[in-house]
Amino acid sequence: MTPFKNRLDKILDRLTSDELLSNSGLGNEIGFYIFDYPSEYEMEMREHIQFILRQLPKRKPDLRFKHINLFDLILVYLKNRNLLDRVLDIESKKGNEALLNSLKGPLDAKKIAKEFITLAPPEENDLVLVSGVGSAYPILRSHNLLNNLHHLMEDTPLVMFYPGVFTGQGLRLFGKLKETNYYRAFQLVV
Repeated sequence: MTPFKNRLDKILDRLTSDELLSNSGLGNEIGFYIFDYPSEYEMEMREHIQFILRQLPKRKPDLRFKHINLFDLILVYLKNRNLLDRVLDIESKKGNEALLNSLKGPLDAKKIAKEFITLAPPEENDLVLVSGVGSAYPILRSHNLLNNLHHLMEDTPLVMFYPGVFTGQGLRLFGKLKETNYYRAFQLVV
């Protein structure tokens, strides 16, 4: 069995553990967790997330949880603000750089964090799962979003599925980009 498959097999038990759901043993730290994985396993990870979403209600029927795909969140956010067609037009006429510049204001991490909380209110959820990190790059940087969610998530654990490397001190998207400092999360499984 591959190390990746081994780690996948541990996720469901960890997500339904009383320790994770009650933020036990964190020493007053926030309950943010990262499941990092090699980006070449993206399709397997997506399938496994769907498996998790089907299994959570069976494993823990009273668990209130929400799954947020960051790329989908961005699309809906832009569409709801009547910006999606405009930014697509900018991208087709002026290119990717102009697109990214035009999205800096509307997709500021603070604004997206507020939208995130609207979709996954901490007081209504026992657990929040996050995917779509790689698809949302470079439009949204996950470490910026996490930093802006710290004070909003209260005691609700958040688990981010991350296509890259989490060292405990930083995140390196796709295992190739420059590491960004982020030390406020824990490894979901080793």
